[in-house]
Amino acid sequence: MCLLAKASPCIVSVGTDMSKKKKPSSGGNTIALNKKARHEFHTEESFEAGIVLHGWEVKALRAGRCQITDAYVLLKDEEAWLLGLHIPPLPSASTHVVADPTRTRKLLLHRRELAKLIGRTQQAGYTCIPLAIYWKKNLIKCEIALAKGKKLYDKRATEKEKDWNREKQRILKDHAR
Repeated sequence: MCLLAKASPCIVSVGTDMSKKKKPSSGGNTIALNKKARHEFHTEESFEAGIVLHGWEVKALRAGRCQITDAYVLLKDEEAWLLGLHIPPLPSASTHVVADPTRTRKLLLHRRELAKLIGRTQQAGYTCIPLAIYWKKNLIKCEIALAKGKKLYDKRATEKEKDWNREKQRILKDHAR
């Protein structure tokens, strides 16, 4: 038995993949995307952070149960915390634990990254938001970004550009036939 597991009830969760097959990298490793954040904010710079999770949370994430839409990152006492991430417990996996689906989870970042995030968020208009939760090898990672809020006309311009690109693809596809 691992001594590290006895020492702390809240350790960084890692899963093990016993199969030697390589997983396809075409989006199969993404657990949850925050599409609302891309619509509401201009992202400046993104960072990859580890998350401190309990075992029942890892099992729920393996089942794809996660909601990141209302989540945000709080920088306090030179640490990063993920608030508002909703991981509903699996009924079969968490029978012996009182599960809190919206508990505050610690993000693991390097000291320089934390210093950069703290410095930029203290400037006017910058905030730190989670963009995605995904698997990287056997670890669960969270992509966070420095962002500024979009104005209404920026959102309209983004929608217009997206519609035009979609229409352009349709025209090219029809023209190729």
